[in-house]
Amino acid sequence: MKGLTTAILLLVSVVTTMAQGGIRGIVTDNSSNPLVGVNVIIKGSTTGVQTDIDGHFNIKASANKEVTLEFSYIGFKTKTVKAQGGANLSIVLFEGNELLNEVTIDTNRQNKFSRKKTAYVAKLPLKNIENAQVYSTVTNQLLISQSVVSFEEALNNSTGVTKLWSSTGRSGDGAGYYSIRGFSVQPKLVNGVPGITNGFINPDNVERIEVVKGPSATLFGSTVTSYGGLINIVTKKPYRGTGGNITVGAGSFGFKKLTFDINTSLESNENISLRVNAGYQTEDSFQDAGFRKSLFLAPSLSYKVNDKLTLNFGYEMLSTDQTNQPFLFLNRSAPLVFKNLTQLNYDRNKSLTSNDVSIKNPTQNYRGEIAYKISDQWTSQTLVAGGKAKSDGYYTYLWNPANWTNPANPVALPVFSTFAQRTNAETNTFNVQQNFNGDFKIATVRNRVVVGFDYLSSQTIDQSSNWRAVNAVTPQGQLVSGLPVSASNISGLLANAGNVDTDINQNILGAYVSDVVTIMPGLTVMAGVRYDRFNYKGDANNPADDAKEYTKSTFSPKFGAVYQPILNKLSVFANYQNGFSYVNPEIVPVNIANPAAGTRVQSFDLERANQLEFGVKTNLFNNKLEATVSAYMIDVTNKVMGFGAAKQQDGTVNSKGIELEVNANPIEGLNLRGGFSYNNAKVTVSKSRPDLVGKRLAEAGPETNYNFWADYKFLDGFAKDFGLGFGFIGASDYDTMVGYPAVGEFVLPSYTVFNASVYYEVSKFRISVKANNLTDKEYYKGWSTITPQAPRSFLGTLTYKF
Repeated sequence: MKGLTTAILLLVSVVTTMAQGGIRGIVTDNSSNPLVGVNVIIKGSTTGVQTDIDGHFNIKASANKEVTLEFSYIGFKTKTVKAQGGANLSIVLFEGNELLNEVTIDTNRQNKFSRKKTAYVAKLPLKNIENAQVYSTVTNQLLISQSVVSFEEALNNSTGVTKLWSSTGRSGDGAGYYSIRGFSVQPKLVNGVPGITNGFINPDNVERIEVVKGPSATLFGSTVTSYGGLINIVTKKPYRGTGGNITVGAGSFGFKKLTFDINTSLESNENISLRVNAGYQTEDSFQDAGFRKSLFLAPSLSYKVNDKLTLNFGYEMLSTDQTNQPFLFLNRSAPLVFKNLTQLNYDRNKSLTSNDVSIKNPTQNYRGEIAYKISDQWTSQTLVAGGKAKSDGYYTYLWNPANWTNPANPVALPVFSTFAQRTNAETNTFNVQQNFNGDFKIATVRNRVVVGFDYLSSQTIDQSSNWRAVNAVTPQGQLVSGLPVSASNISGLLANAGNVDTDINQNILGAYVSDVVTIMPGLTVMAGVRYDRFNYKGDANNPADDAKEYTKSTFSPKFGAVYQPILNKLSVFANYQNGFSYVNPEIVPVNIANPAAGTRVQSFDLERANQLEFGVKTNLFNNKLEATVSAYMIDVTNKVMGFGAAKQQDGTVNSKGIELEVNANPIEGLNLRGGFSYNNAKVTVSKSRPDLVGKRLAEAGPETNYNFWADYKFLDGFAKDFGLGFGFIGASDYDTMVGYPAVGEFVLPSYTVFNASVYYEVSKFRISVKANNLTDKEYYKGWSTITPQAPRSFLGTLTYKF
């Protein structure tokens, strides 16, 4: 009898456990591989869990009530399933394109600084560990941890990326310049398609930044990439449900910000979702003059018409009004009378400008997508995107003339002349892209394929004034000739300066195919090729421009292989990548010494880049340790050397180096991010410029870069919900004038800059205080220029979440 009673009690216990223990199951992909970190939530509630390293989950649910579970995972299509407590489910998620589609907000991800799942890098939803290409992701959680307020600050977290120039807002190339793997690049890709980022990019509308390393022309063409890589900005997009936040901030040098992010579903079935991001930010310079004001509005809409068709739309309006940062351009053709910062004796507190001389940059970008599921194996994605950016106001720069002397004291002095232009220019772009994605098997071999084409046209209209010299000043701000910098003085000088009048058009048509073949579990190979046709139409407003209808075509291949000795945890990879660059024809004098002899069109062939790279990627301890280490070599041939009529296409540049990036979550509450890069980029061949052979070009930036950030949040005890952040960025010294041998060298010193933060965060709000440049380090960046960086500053922010 006692045994029977025990058995009955045991049976009751098991039944009770099944009734209260919830819904169990496993989540896999369509190749039966378990998926780690899949979000499993009960719709309409805050109850949610993530799958473990084996893809298993267990979520609390009552046995007598049916609930709807939603399974979401970046790069995979969201699935909903109805079930009751006690059920044991087997869920299969199918990969799908992430672009403007099926976005979820994941606040429970433990390794918050890692997001190595994307559909943009390969135009296929590949996990990082199975991708033969190297890329670095700066997550939104990392931006929040560091209280990032500028795009430049955000990119400090990307391994091997260093700033050369800040955004100028000028026509044509007003976005900032950065160096990656020894070559300059601008951020020109938004959500995987070309987008104008002229002026200031507000990080409050950034979900993450993806820096793809190496020549990437096979899938992205040449206009948005460089030989070192590309920068893709992923903006915030709608998700199912209601939520959002409001953030206010204030800090040193007159910094103030107000942003809000609101998401809502417009129907009860949540098939239509709207998200609106908007904000205003203003700040003064740390110098005696200078400011920046920026406003952005970014609505986005997602409409799930049915299980096969989804429509998405995104729009960004950016408006910036700013003074030019103090770029001290060094003379590129004559010896400098100063060789270092000590001899220059520059007072970094002097802006050498005034607040009534500014440039405005109203910018618009739009993107629309039609995502259609053709079958279980094939999907279609149609994208239409475009943009308009204007430059309106005064653009000024400071230039060091050769051996300037004061007539009253004929001794060579460090002097900078201010040059000004009344800007009136705009850039318009239009892009169409069609992708067909397939995921199917031939016999037992899995193929993941993208077949697509893209068309990009651009127009740059420039009706700005010609340039005029305003004055000459010392690096200490003393006016030695000319007029003080002011809008009225510049306007008077430009009254009879004449105007530029150009209308330059070009378009590119490309087609590409790429196939990722899984030969067996753990072994993947990839091959792709692109055909690209470039059509340069020249200046429509210049009858003498017979460079119109200049056309070039090329093919660009790509190969890669990945072997995972430990599936989903450790991979060894290698890749070959190709890049190219069209060099526009130029109208140059027939005889430089005799301009009256007329002009001629100087044409160029394509520049070519080839990269070989190999390395190791890890995803260990249930996603707690993600690391990538790689070594690469890039050869660029047919490189154009020199400027203007002196240009010769006879250069070869070799760039090689190593990179290490680590994202770790060693214990609960602690997140670490670190990176180190070494790059050795040198000119190896140039008949026209033998003086450059063996030297590093200035666009390569410092040889060594490093970054680190640690964030720890206390989970219990008296300090519960408080957090601390600490980190640093740094770089080696480098000669900002390499490439201009007649000048001599000017070395920008090495630096290490420390930052720290403290915050308090609960479910409804976050308050933080951030200190940048704790030690008040004086340091500079540049590219044949000298630009002082900000001294110690403080920032406080308060975010309310709803």
